[in-house]
Amino acid sequence: MAKIELLRELWDFMRIRKRYWLAPVIIILVLFGFILVLTESSVVAPFVYTLF
Repeated sequence: MAKIELLRELWDFMRIRKRYWLAPVIIILVLFGFILVLTESSVVAPFVYTLF
C-alpha cells in the first residue's frame, strides 16, 4: 500500500508544479533498473553489458 501512496504523491507533485517532463525520466530509470535486475544472474548479462 505504501508504494501506491508514493506514486500518488509523486503524481500530485508533478501535476501541481507542472513538472510533467519528470515522468519520462522516471520511467527510463525504472526500466534500466528492471533490465539490470533481470540480467544480473542470467546468460544474457554479457550481451546487455556490451550495450552500455
